[in-house]
Parts: sequence; C-alpha cells; structure tokens
Amino acid sequence: MDSFFIPEISKYSYTFPDPREACDEGLLAYGGDLNPNRLLNAYRKGIFPWFNEGDPILWWSPNPRLVLYPKDFKVNKSFRKILKNKKYKVYFDRDFCYTIKTCADVRKDKEGTWITKEMQEAYIELHKMGFAHSVEVYDENDKFFGGLYGVSIGKAFFGESMVSLAPNGSKIALKALSDVLDSRGYDFIDCQVPTDHLKRLGAKLIDRDRFLNELEESVKSGGDIGSWSSFEWEYKDGWW
Repeated sequence: MDSFFIPEISKYSYTFPDPREACDEGLLAYGGDLNPNRLLNAYRKGIFPWFNEGDPILWWSPNPRLVLYPKDFKVNKSFRKILKNKKYKVYFDRDFCYTIKTCADVRKDKEGTWITKEMQEAYIELHKMGFAHSVEVYDENDKFFGGLYGVSIGKAFFGESMVSLAPNGSKIALKALSDVLDSRGYDFIDCQVPTDHLKRLGAKLIDRDRFLNELEESVKSGGDIGSWSSFEWEYKDGWW
C-alpha cells in the first residue's frame, strides 16, 4: 500500500500542496485556519475543508470527484409533477445565515456535523464578501422547507451542504441552482464526494486530474461576485 505524508500547513501562508499528489481518499493537509482568503485559495485549487469539531482542520481533494454539469440535472416523472404544481417559491441569498445554520442543526441531530460554529462564521464572511451563496425554498405560507449553500468562483460553483425540512426541499433548490447557473454559463457544480442521491439527479464521477483541469479554466472566467438576491427562477416544463 502506498504511504502518503500529510503536511501541516502554516497559519501564516495560504500555500497548499499539489492536490494531484494526494492519495485517492483525498486527505491533502491539515492545520492552518479558515481565513476567507485561505478558503478561496483552496477552492480555486480544488481543495475543501472537512473535519469534525475538536479535530484539526483537514483539507481534501478526493479522486474521483463528483460533479454535476447543470444541463445534466435529471427530472423524473414524480419530481416533474411536484415542480409543475409550483406550491413553493425559490429565493437566492434571502437568508444565508439561516440556511447554513439549518444545514448544521439538522445534520447534528442526525449523525453529527462538520459545519461547526467556526465553519459557519467563515462562510458567513465569504457570503458578505460576495463569494458564498444560498438557495432557499419556501412553501405557500412562506415557511422555509429546504435549501443549500456553497461557494462561487469564476464559472464554478462548489456545493457545501443541502437540507430538507420537508420532502424535495433540497432537490428543488438544486434544480433551481442548476437552471440558473446553466443560463449564466457556469461549467459545473462541484459535489465533492459521491452520494447515490446526487448520482440519481445526474451528478457523475470524473477523474481528479480532469476535474482540476476543468476547474483551472473555470476560475479564469468572470463570475458573479456580490449578492445573488436578484436572481430569479421559475420552473418551466421542458427546462431540464
């Protein structure tokens, strides 16, 4: 079995090891901090933080990588019916703080969460800087029942977490995000690690080298820095 040295990164440098040299599991380095500039540098290089509360910060770049190309989102017959009923309203960046906190709280109640208070504070700062964004889904009574959040750089979106308080909440949010990103010329949504749920929605595993090559081109493109609260989405039958 190959052995890999996992270096500690300094709080005084935003430099990361080459993610192409990480083991397939993806653990690349540990340490540092969650300074917004460090986080942005990490995402630009295909690296993301993932660790449990009380552990050192761990930085990952797994091989293969799960990505969703916006045009590839799959809508089955039952979900299409839900979308056509339109008993919901989708917003962008309506309440980022509530969305990330709800993602953390629901996961903590179920199986524990990596979205620690420190992580929440870091991504809220990225949101204020115009890089982190949320998608929220509300019912007919204006009650939140699902959403997601992530980071946008150039024409790449890095999904961080989704939450559903009622059936299909996060799925509607991801459909809305996919359509809007597609219309704005985005290349992909990074889903990080594989799940059967995301695969059923059209996400696919690609080799890490391919992902990093595509990412390198995506982050060169002009993105949408700033609030996304003006973004609008309404399901159109046949837009999938």
